[in-house]
Order: sequence, then C-alpha cells, then structure tokens
Amino acid sequence: MARSFESFRSPAAAEPADSAAPPPWGAGGSRLSALRSAASRVGTTLDEDTTWTELTRETAAQVAAATAVLDDRGGSGAEYRFTRGNPAVLPDARRVAEAVRGTGGAVRLTSGGTRPALCVPLTAGGHRYGVLVCAREGAPFGHGEEDAAAFLAERAAATVRHAREHDAVAGIVGKLQRALLAEPGRPHPNLDVAIRYLPVGQRAVVGGDWCETVRLHFGRTLLVVGDVMGHGLDAAVDMTAYRSALRYIASADLPPHRVLRQLDDIASAEPDRRPATCLIARVDPVRGMVTLASAGHLPPAVIDGEGRVSLLPVPVGPPLGTGLGGYEPANHRLDPSQALLLFTDGLVERRGEDIDRSLDRLARVDFASATGVQDLLDTALARLDARHAEDDVAVLAARLQNRAAQPTESG
Repeated sequence: MARSFESFRSPAAAEPADSAAPPPWGAGGSRLSALRSAASRVGTTLDEDTTWTELTRETAAQVAAATAVLDDRGGSGAEYRFTRGNPAVLPDARRVAEAVRGTGGAVRLTSGGTRPALCVPLTAGGHRYGVLVCAREGAPFGHGEEDAAAFLAERAAATVRHAREHDAVAGIVGKLQRALLAEPGRPHPNLDVAIRYLPVGQRAVVGGDWCETVRLHFGRTLLVVGDVMGHGLDAAVDMTAYRSALRYIASADLPPHRVLRQLDDIASAEPDRRPATCLIARVDPVRGMVTLASAGHLPPAVIDGEGRVSLLPVPVGPPLGTGLGGYEPANHRLDPSQALLLFTDGLVERRGEDIDRSLDRLARVDFASATGVQDLLDTALARLDARHAEDDVAVLAARLQNRAAQPTESG
C-alpha cells in the first residue's frame, strides 16, 4: 500500500520540495488530530454508498482536491462515482484503471499538464473495492497528503469489507431461517385455523416462537404454540427440534400432558437445548371439548359469539427442557360460536408491565366485528399493536365448523 502513516507521528516529517502549498490541516500534532477527526467521520454505517460518500468528502477536505471513487470492476467500463469537487480535473477513468492494475500502493499521474492526480487502491483483507482518485490544478500531492488519503482509504475499504461480509452472513442466515420455518400441518376440515408469525426486529425471518397443528384420529386436531428462549438463528434451530419431536410424539395420539412430558424428557437429555414454554390444545369437535396442558406458557383465550374474551384456566407445569415434568390436563367445553386463541407472550407483554395487566389488556379487546379466524387475528394484532412488539409474536386462532352448515356426505 502507500507510505506508512508514521510520517504523521513526527512534526519533523519533511514534505517534498515540489509541494508548493502546505497541507490544509496545519503542522505537527494538529495534523494527526485533524486526520483522526476526519477518520471518525468515515465508515459511520454499514451502508456502502454512505461510506464512499464519506470517504470522498473527508479526503477532499484533507488534500484540497477533487475526489472520486473509481469503480474499475468492469475493466474498460471503469467509471467514477461519489465525486466531490470539480470532476473536470479528474484523469480519464480507463487510464487510472490501467495504471493501478497489479499495484498494491498509490500511483501518481498527471492530467492536462498541471493537473496532478493521486490514485489509491481501496483494498482490505486481500480484496479490492475500487480506487480513490484525487486530482487538482497546480501543485503535486505531498507525501503527507498521500499518507492522509491512504489512511482514509484504508478505513473506508475496511468498513466496506465488513459491510459486505455482514450482508453475506445475513443472507445465509436468512436462507437457513426460511428453511427452518416449515409450514404447520393441516388440521381436520372440521376446524377453521389461522396462524400468524411476526419476528421481532428488521432482519430476522424466524426466531424461537412457533405454532403447529397435527391431525389425530376420530376428527381431533392438536393445536400447539411454543416459545424457545432467545431470538435469531440459534433459537430457530432449537424451535425446529421441538417441532420435529412434537410431530413424532403426537403420532402416538397421547393426551397433551403426556406429550409435554415426553418433549421435556427429550429436551432435558440435550444439555445445549434451550428451554421452551409450550401450550397444547387437543380439540375434539365431536364431543365439543378441548383438552389443554401447559409447560410454563400463558393461558389461551376463548372469544365468544359476542366478541368477549375470557382466559381459560390451565395448570402450569415447568418449561420444557428442565427435566422436572409435572404436567396436568384441563378440559373445557367448546362450541362453534366460540373461538380459541393461543399465543406467545410477545403478543401481550410489555417491558416493565405486570403480566396480569398484560393479559387484562387482551381480555378487554372487543372482537365483535371479527367474522372469521383471520379477522380475529387481524383484530388481535392491531388492537395489541403487535407490529411494534418487543418480542417475537406467534398467534393461532381456531373455531369449530358449524356442523349444521356442512353439506351431508353421501355414503
């Protein structure tokens, strides 16, 4: 790369005899202070365009010249971007691309007789991202100016390298998360079900919250909602492990509390598995009954035909993964005029608020205008401002089909 920045550490560092004008940032310690201040204003975000804009702005101020970033990835199609100052003094872009090809340090050019140019490759970690080009009318660039430009270029290139690596990792994480976000199973047609999932944050696709439906014998359906501790990819991986185990255990058609017991046994045998809360509801439309079991999870809500909300009491056992067991079932009547709402704590909880008050907020929501399970979820998410929740949100609404309204099947 260009000369070492050590020349800035000594006030006695000499400028070349051909430097007709002194650097704009003074002498001695003030040079270093000014350059450090300029460097602090380069790479303030992980946005690549912003970084290049900051680089040309700060370099132009340091060397009193027009500056630009040369994008030479296209070879003969090299072009200037993010130009600061008079672009007319910049040398031909293709000439610069040819001059710096195969070099690792700064290259000096002249353009139009009295237009010196300084070309600094933008490299970091063995990768090149373009060329910083500085040009002006008059005096050639001094060694101090070359060092200043090289220092700022190195900082900008390092930031861009970090930004691209960050984007690459985020892309991989996103693909993995989408692969983990398997669709829930299909419930029996005698049950209307709707599910929504809202991950917290802007980049996440899926975290540790999940919903599942599993068909059982005799027209029954298992409804499940769970919440793995934490967020992001690690929580999503454990979420998938819980879901896979749940599907396997549910195939044996065990009652909900025994399903939880087996899930807890499996999770507690894996020391790296994150704990999770879980609520299971086995809905039996023929009997008009729902059987519930909870592993440290919030209770479900029932919405009646008038849109009023009540919470169903459920004995709460320890979270999954503790190995403590102790899960108990609870039975409740359910008819087609009622809807069942299962949810994770992100739907209702607010930082610094007592959970009873959070649940009371849900109980005060009026669902009278909701005509179907999708409308129920729209109302819940809107009234509880789930789009701005502080945690992931998973919510499931289910309602029995009105059997009287179903066409009679011919045998």
